[in-house]
Amino acid sequence: MSSQPEQLRDRTKAFALRVIRLYRSLPYKTDTQVLGKQLLRCGTSVAANYRTVCRARSKAEFVAKMGVVVEEADEAILWLELMTESGIVSPAKTEALLKEANELTAIFAASQRTARNAA
Repeated sequence: MSSQPEQLRDRTKAFALRVIRLYRSLPYKTDTQVLGKQLLRCGTSVAANYRTVCRARSKAEFVAKMGVVVEEADEAILWLELMTESGIVSPAKTEALLKEANELTAIFAASQRTARNAA
């Protein structure tokens, strides 16, 4: 059985891969590509920055880097919502990805709070 950090590393990587697949499926229109690239950047950044969190050398560094992960995951939620609500992508296509982005944001925000409040 793998540890929680390993499970989250795998989960954030899987999230990034799903974002990449969604991006590749988008129509080639200017507005769609702009929103899609924003999602692509932050969605893949969640995985990259979480890997950095796992290598934090101090509590302060962990808290700071976890803050970046929270911001990127939350930003992914915004781009997914905008693409859905603007009609670029159907809700069926983003529902599971949006659910995962919300869960990851909640997990990482709670982890950051716990680390910040630890004695």
